Amino acid sequence: MNILVVNAGSSSIKYQLIDMTTEKPLSSGIVERIGLEEGTITHKTFLNGEEKKTKEVFPIPDHTVGLKRVAELLVDEEWGVISDPSEIQAVGHRLVHGGEAFTKTVVITEEVKAKVKELFPLAPLHNPANLIGVEVAEKVFPNATQIGVFDTAFHQTMPEVAYRYAIPNELYTEMGIRKYGFHGTSHKYVSEKAVEYLGNEKAKVVTIHLGNGASMAAVDGGVCKDTTMGIGPLNGLIMGTRSGDVDPSIIFYLIEQKGYSVAEVSKILNKESGMQGLTGDTDMRDIEDRYMKGDKTAILAYEMYAYRIQQFIGKYAAAMNGLDAIVFTAGIGENDTIARSLVCKNMTYFGIEMDEAKNAVRSKDIREINVEGAKTKVLVIPTNEELEIAQQSYNLVK
Repeated sequence: MNILVVNAGSSSIKYQLIDMTTEKPLSSGIVERIGLEEGTITHKTFLNGEEKKTKEVFPIPDHTVGLKRVAELLVDEEWGVISDPSEIQAVGHRLVHGGEAFTKTVVITEEVKAKVKELFPLAPLHNPANLIGVEVAEKVFPNATQIGVFDTAFHQTMPEVAYRYAIPNELYTEMGIRKYGFHGTSHKYVSEKAVEYLGNEKAKVVTIHLGNGASMAAVDGGVCKDTTMGIGPLNGLIMGTRSGDVDPSIIFYLIEQKGYSVAEVSKILNKESGMQGLTGDTDMRDIEDRYMKGDKTAILAYEMYAYRIQQFIGKYAAAMNGLDAIVFTAGIGENDTIARSLVCKNMTYFGIEMDEAKNAVRSKDIREINVEGAKTKVLVIPTNEELEIAQQSYNLVK
């Protein structure tokens, strides 16, 4: 069975075609700059151990044009990997916000689409674009089953004590204001890999997804007990441009005392804070270079970044009443040796002891970077959200 995974953004479409007999990608790519004067499609194929890549530049006025061209490339004589679009049995869509309505992966129906529309206010930047991707895929791949995989679904097992805020009850009951969490597909994938690696179905694991967006989850026996992001993706860790946790009084101070508009404060906290606000850079590789050269601004930013993660490790060890492993994943988590080293520094109380030689080794495989005999395993597990979406879609239609 071939499953196409689609992640539609406001001006982009990421895609990956996966052969479920091998669980390996046949093709992947990205459509970018949709709606601008010139769009681009970068398309890769993976056949017989060989990777080939092509890039096209042409006007892509909307998602339909972009996804139609993807369908053409998938069957193209030179760049194709299948002979006909009907060979795609299902399209798995990344849908960001499922609210309380969606606790698991679903076949997308008109009722599901209507509910996703109702949830637009909770994810105004993501859900509308995700839904466009669904509606376009229905036209381009009419014979395929459309599947919705929600970022928030994995976190719906959180107990009420974890997801409720101490605000008037009607704000929750009437408006749905509560913690939802994100990156659920990644947290689910790597926590399951950790349980498998540890050989312990009851393992208490803290998963640490570190990319430009970052979040953590407490996963007890495969069940999410808590996560750092809230009703939206601003909460929790220090990120590329997002502040993470701040005192809400800062917002009131900027608006009431300094005359900032709500939009200006939102822009500051979402797009001008985090590592960008602290260092002027968002790319951790650039900040890492500055750190290695002794740049005091970069050193402080790295230490703050790690300190926030350490705090949540402590919180989640308490929430689960134990800790068997921590897992680093995503772009920064998998590749940034400094970040991992700083997070694991002075954490022996939690049984966390880093082996710096192991930490320095780069690999695409699951690896253990703690010292021999450490009470708590420190694992680096490459995430694969596309495969997780494909697996969940496959399980629904097989």
